[in-house]
Amino acid sequence: MVKELTHFIGGKHVKGTSGRFLDVTNPNTGEVTARTPLATGAELRAAVDVAAKAFPGWAAFNPQRRARVMFEFKRLLEANMSELAAMLSAEHGKVLADARGDVQRGLEVIEFACGIPHLQKGEFTEGAGPGIDMYSMRQPLGVVAGITPFNFPAMIPMWMFGVAIACGNTFILKPSEKDPSVPIRLGELLLEAGAPEGVLNVVNGDKEAVDAILTDPTIQAVSFVGSSAIAQYIYATGAAHGKRVQAMGGAKNHAIIMPDADMDQVVNDLIGSAYGSAGERCMALPVAVPVGDETADRLIEKLIPRVQGLKIGTSTDPESDYGPLVSKAHLEKVKGYIDLAVKEGAKLLIDGRGFKLQGYENGFFLGGCLFDHVTPDMETYREEIFGPVLQIVRAKNFEEAAELPTKHQYGNGVAIFTRDGDAARSFASRVQVGMVGINVPIPVPLAYHTFGGWKRSAFGDTNQHGTEGVKFWTKVKTVTSRWPTGLKEGSSFVIPTMG
Repeated sequence: MVKELTHFIGGKHVKGTSGRFLDVTNPNTGEVTARTPLATGAELRAAVDVAAKAFPGWAAFNPQRRARVMFEFKRLLEANMSELAAMLSAEHGKVLADARGDVQRGLEVIEFACGIPHLQKGEFTEGAGPGIDMYSMRQPLGVVAGITPFNFPAMIPMWMFGVAIACGNTFILKPSEKDPSVPIRLGELLLEAGAPEGVLNVVNGDKEAVDAILTDPTIQAVSFVGSSAIAQYIYATGAAHGKRVQAMGGAKNHAIIMPDADMDQVVNDLIGSAYGSAGERCMALPVAVPVGDETADRLIEKLIPRVQGLKIGTSTDPESDYGPLVSKAHLEKVKGYIDLAVKEGAKLLIDGRGFKLQGYENGFFLGGCLFDHVTPDMETYREEIFGPVLQIVRAKNFEEAAELPTKHQYGNGVAIFTRDGDAARSFASRVQVGMVGINVPIPVPLAYHTFGGWKRSAFGDTNQHGTEGVKFWTKVKTVTSRWPTGLKEGSSFVIPTMG
């Protein structure tokens, strides 16, 4: 039976009224398992009204009371980890270990948000002038929103609403329509943790709901993760309507492999970072850049048997290295990029396009693909493929290798593998990319740091989570106060100005 999903508004499951739906499929089988209602602008506005009504009361909670809700939410996430992972895996196609990791990385942001009393402290200066004190305070913005992608349906929503809600805002979450069940369940768990009704609202939808978020006058800030073209649209439209916007886009992360690198470590890390989660990660490593032909040949010699030995299976098979892609449309898109790379002249060393899993022939599976002799002028190098495809771009020397990620349109993440501390230090300092790994294949910062790329990987000036997340979801108010203590009768004090 195909389940009809709902929105989660004001602490209640609310049926969609638009009459428009999108199918949710099990990527292992291709079967439709649910229908996602697509909200109208009016439905989105109704959710905003609920959030606006809840905001004054939630903002009035003192920080430690909000922190206690976050602590209880953390406990519930841990208690329901297996359920969340299974739900996520069934709609996304991630193997269960990856699905648990998705939830765990979001949970770590909730742990960070438990420290909100310290993070929201302002500044104070006593005696700035005769009888004058100055202090600042960080206050919530009001109703805010997040628009999240299919590839991390637990982690990325919690990146956003965890910090925003802990700071005293109320939240509208528009998750991906491809795998919406986990975000709805997160709304239920936060309510169970003690958050008042209307603090977290989950509204399913497509572009109509997105545009309603971007133009609604009550929504004060919007966070987005997705493709760069849409990120640019989100940023431009939201900013034009007076909103604070952070919009994270696509990526084409490079792995620079120096001749002195530990090649066994490199291959192990590339197998996990390029093919894990079927390559559907913005922090995957889809480009390997060996320095020198001898390094490239050694890399390929070790890579080929490992890629050929990848076990592609159902998301519930504990032996699977990775499962299916999220949808048939995405599978065809990735296959199209593979076809194009062959046409462009790249050498296809391993072709996974013909892979079929026995008993699951209608699933969205793709075998691991490996290309050599990819060049920077190829479209498939310039664009994000977002599948289990690793491209090798040979560099003659370190200078040429270091220039590749710097010149690329995306600047999300990069890694260098080397035993040379001087080369690593120089590379980390000069490369024009937002997140750098040194012998670390996926340099995603921990929750108390911040996540964000450069160039077309990010639009806006503030990163996700960490202290920058607190800054994004709050506004600073500075108060100058004067009391008569210590002042002589009739005296006054004027703070100097520029003119």
